[in-house]
Amino acid sequence: MTDRTGVITAFTEISSKLRRFVSRIVSPDDVEDIVQETFIKSYEADLRQNIEYTHSYMLKTAKHLALNHIAKWDNKYKESLDEQQQVEYQMRSMALEDEVTSKERFLFFCRVTNELSPQVIKCFILKKVYGLSQKEIAAKMELSESTVEKHIAKGLLHVHRAMKSHDVQTHSHPTTTEFAAKEVNK
Repeated sequence: MTDRTGVITAFTEISSKLRRFVSRIVSPDDVEDIVQETFIKSYEADLRQNIEYTHSYMLKTAKHLALNHIAKWDNKYKESLDEQQQVEYQMRSMALEDEVTSKERFLFFCRVTNELSPQVIKCFILKKVYGLSQKEIAAKMELSESTVEKHIAKGLLHVHRAMKSHDVQTHSHPTTTEFAAKEVNK
């Protein structure tokens, strides 16, 4: 049996250099494991054959072990990153769909509001959009507070019924995104 003190001596001489080298490739938590594994692999290899350039062999072994460690980590977490990207895409799609739905509802609200008489529209908008009190609206439009109250109530009732009917119809039909997804899958 040959003397294996050459590998041990070489490792002792080069271990700090191995740590610095490996620390450029893997996280600090993994450096010591890679360096120890380098020693084990080098020692096992020296048992099978005599290693002439031990320092070079250990540096190459450390490099390959570190790169393999990174590759394993990449493969392990690649799948979870892909899933995360898919969730983010779905969330963006949902946000876009919500934005489209919101704009559609607003446009419908505008169309429904335009069906009211001009005075009812003005009272309703001043109350619901600008937040004026009935007293302020009455003074601004030169109407009695009772008339303003009736106009606002009429506008509210009309818009509420129309929006409720619209929402029931919208929820019974596929959304824009659902429709697009069905078209793509055809």
